[in-house]
Amino acid sequence: MSVIVKEIYIYPVKSLAGISLKSAKAEEMGFENDRRWMLINADNVHVTQREYPIMSQFYPEISGDKISITFQDQKHEFFISEHLQNTIESNVWEDKSDVFEVNKNTSKWFSEKLGFDCKLVKILGKGDRKHESSKTKETYNVSLADAYPYLLIGTESLDFLNEKLEKKVSILRFRPNIVVSTQNAHEEDDFDTFTIGEVSFKNIKPCGRCIMVNNDPQKGIVKKEPLKTLSKYRNVNNSVLFGTNIVSLNNGTINVGDEVVF
Repeated sequence: MSVIVKEIYIYPVKSLAGISLKSAKAEEMGFENDRRWMLINADNVHVTQREYPIMSQFYPEISGDKISITFQDQKHEFFISEHLQNTIESNVWEDKSDVFEVNKNTSKWFSEKLGFDCKLVKILGKGDRKHESSKTKETYNVSLADAYPYLLIGTESLDFLNEKLEKKVSILRFRPNIVVSTQNAHEEDDFDTFTIGEVSFKNIKPCGRCIMVNNDPQKGIVKKEPLKTLSKYRNVNNSVLFGTNIVSLNNGTINVGDEVVF
């Protein structure tokens, strides 16, 4: 049985909702416009759904050269290319990240909606954040994702989990970039180098999951599942694994329906 790309997602603003795509342009830092923006607080520390589950209720759309964000019944938009000139030194976990505020009005909009002072910032180019892999000891140019540019999940991994849950969860809990059809649960952990469409990818390591997967993306409410159940059978060295982190070896386009060639 061939392995086929079933779904593609990007998450333009770190920790906000994602966008489902039929095709995407792969770059070293991740898909085009994937996690190139994030929110930082008054101390220039990035904020996520871990502290603010309501962030899942902000829905981005890309149209032409603009991004719009919808929260409840209100919409705000800004240009993909816009940013102020002053560099802000922030971090994504242990990685220093040089970012730029998008504009004062956009920061004000998010501050009002979230109820605390924050700024929407953008990473401009490769090299503005580097991540050293604990597995390979190599350094990668990455976006504002937690660690690696791409997350891949096999369909059977989710089906296997849902068989164990009283209430099924959707793949959106796990914020994948690429979902592929698989025959066995977690077989994606063992992928090595493979090609999708125009792009070669390399598997780095399975992804350790955090409390964020317990946030229902439709409601912004955190419960105990699915992490509780996952931890019973996917706990390796105190890390609960689901999906795998990959990097692209070249630029190019991939599409839903493409075959994964090993």
